[in-house]
Amino acid sequence: MEFTAIDYSIFALLLVLSSAIGLFYALTGDRQRTVQEFLLANRDMGCLPVALSLLASFQSAVAILGVPAEIFRFGTEYWFLGCSYFLGLLIPAHIFIPVFYRLRITSTYEYLELRFNKTVRVLGTVTFIFQMVIYMGVVLYAPALALNAVTGFDLWSAVLTMGLVCTLYTTLGGLKAVIWTDVFQTLVMLAGQVAVIVVGAWRVGGMARVWRVAEQEGKIAGIDLDPNPLERHTFWSLAVGGIFMMLSLYGVNQAQVQRYLSARSEREAKLSCYAVFPCQQIVLCLSCLTGLVMFVYNQEHPLAPTHSSSDQLVLFFVMDVLRDLPGLPGLFVACLFSGSLSTISSAFNSLATVTMEDLVRPHFPELSESRATLVSKLLALGYGLLCLGMAYVSSMLGPVLQAAISIFGMVGGPLLGLFCLGMFFPCANPTGAAVGLLAGLVMAFWVGIGSILHGTGGAKGVPPANSTALPTVGNLSTVLATTLLPPTSAPPSPTGLQRFYSLSYMWYSAHNSTTVILVGVLVSLLTGPTPAAALDPRTISPVLPWLLCCLPPKIRQWFCCGVGDPAQAPGHTDATEKSNGVPNGLIPPGPDRQGEEEEEGQGYIRSAGAPSYTLQETSF
Repeated sequence: MEFTAIDYSIFALLLVLSSAIGLFYALTGDRQRTVQEFLLANRDMGCLPVALSLLASFQSAVAILGVPAEIFRFGTEYWFLGCSYFLGLLIPAHIFIPVFYRLRITSTYEYLELRFNKTVRVLGTVTFIFQMVIYMGVVLYAPALALNAVTGFDLWSAVLTMGLVCTLYTTLGGLKAVIWTDVFQTLVMLAGQVAVIVVGAWRVGGMARVWRVAEQEGKIAGIDLDPNPLERHTFWSLAVGGIFMMLSLYGVNQAQVQRYLSARSEREAKLSCYAVFPCQQIVLCLSCLTGLVMFVYNQEHPLAPTHSSSDQLVLFFVMDVLRDLPGLPGLFVACLFSGSLSTISSAFNSLATVTMEDLVRPHFPELSESRATLVSKLLALGYGLLCLGMAYVSSMLGPVLQAAISIFGMVGGPLLGLFCLGMFFPCANPTGAAVGLLAGLVMAFWVGIGSILHGTGGAKGVPPANSTALPTVGNLSTVLATTLLPPTSAPPSPTGLQRFYSLSYMWYSAHNSTTVILVGVLVSLLTGPTPAAALDPRTISPVLPWLLCCLPPKIRQWFCCGVGDPAQAPGHTDATEKSNGVPNGLIPPGPDRQGEEEEEGQGYIRSAGAPSYTLQETSF
C-alpha cells in the first residue's frame, strides 16, 4: 500500500508544527538570548511539560517498533518491566534531583568536578558524547530504513527531513522549544498507537476476544520467579534489573537531568518525576496491547513474508489494518517520526550543553553571555549536521550497526556507577572515581562485545547481512535494550566463559555500575580516602544519613569520612532560589573568576567570594 495525499498531509503537518514551535520561541519572549534561556529554558518550566518531555525522550521510534514485536513473539512477560518504574522514578526524585538542583548546575558533569576533579568531569563528558554521537545517526536511520522497506517511503528524504527539522527547532528555540515540541509529539505518539489498537481490535472482534485468544495461545505470561541471571526475562531481571536501567536514564542521563533543572523549583522537578510514572505505565500498556492485537490479527491475516525482520512487523500490521482508512497510516508514520524527533532533539540539546559547559566555558572563562549563547546555538547546529553524517555512516556499516547501538547501551551503567560513587561514598577520591569508571567501561565492553561475538547474552544469533533487523536485545543495558528483539531460534546452552557472556541484558546496568562502585571504593581506600575538609557537602546525597542509620556510629563515621547532613552545611542553596542568569548558579563568569582556588588533587573549587565548606568530624 502507498501513502495517499491525506497521509502525506498529516505527516507534513507534524513537521510544520514542530518547526513552528521552535520559531515561536526564537522570535518571542526571552528569545533565547542567554545561555540559561537557551540550555535550561530559563529554569521556568512547569512539571507537566517537563514530565511529557521526559516521557518523549524515553519513547523513541525504536520502542514504538520493538516493544509490540517483543509481545507478538514472546508474550506479555515483558510487561513486568512496569514494576521497575516506581522505584526507578522515586529514587531519582528523592536522591538525584535534590543534589543536582541545589547545586544549580547546567551540565550533569559539573557535579563530577565539584565532587572529584576536572579530570573525572572530562572523562564523564567524553564518555557521554561518544555514547550519544554514535546513537544519533542510528536512531535517525534505522526507523527510516524499516519504513522504506515496508511502505516504499523514500529513505533519504525521510532522514534529511527529520534531521533538518529537528536541527532547526533545536537550534532556534533551545530547550524550551524542545520541551514543548516533545509535548506535542507525545500526544501524536499516543494518538497513533491508540488508533492502531482500536481499529485492529475492532477488525478481530474486540479486545475481549484478543485477550481470550492470546491466553489460549500461551501469550499471557505468569510471574517467573527464576533467580537465574542468565535467563533473558524473569520477574527479577525485569523488576529489579530494570530499576538500574531506569536510574541510568532518569537519574544521571544529561538529556533527562537537563529537564529537571529547567523546572522552576525543586518541588516542580520532583513532581515531574511523579507525573512520568503513570505516563510510562500507559505507554507500556499501549505497546503491549498493540503486540497482542497484532498476534491475534496475524492468526487470521498473515502479516509479513518469512524473510521480514522483527522491526518491520508493526509496520506491516499498520499498513494492513489501516489500508481502508485514509489518513490513519499517515498518523502512525507521524507517531513513528515523533519518537525519532523527540529523541534526536534531546540528544542535540544535551550534547550542546555538555560541550559548552564542560569543554568550552572552562577554557574561555571570559566569554560574554551573548557570545556563549551564540556558541551554544552553533554547537546545536553542528551536532544536528553531524547527526545526518552519522546516519550516512550507519547506512554503510551493515552488520557493524549492531555493535554501534550496543556501544550506547554499554555506557549507561558505568556512568550511573560513577555518580552513585560520588553521592553515596564520601570516602571515594578522584583516583578511585577515574579508575572505577574505566574498569566499568572495560567490563561493559567485554561482556557486551563478547555476547555479540559468541552469540550469547540474549543475542542468540546475528541478523543476516542484508537484513534491516535492528540489533538483538541482549546487547544493550539501557532503554534501547527494551526495544530490540532476538531471533526466535533457541541457542545451545552456554558453557565456560560463554556463561559469563550470557548474562541477561537486564542485569547489565546493575553489573556495570556495581563494578564502578566496588573498584572505585577499593582504589580510594588504598590511595587514601578523601578528607572531610576537602568535600563540598552539597555533593553528597541528603538521604545518606538515613540509609546508614542502622550501622554503629563509628562505622558510619568511617564510611562517611566525617561528612554530616549536607542540608545543614554552610552555604546550602535553597532549591527555589533563582540563579539570576548565571549559567551554573555557582561561580559567575568573567573577572570575578580570578579569585578561584582549586585544591590540588581534590577537585574542590572555591571562589574567593564563596562560602567555605570545611566541616567538623561528625557522626550521625
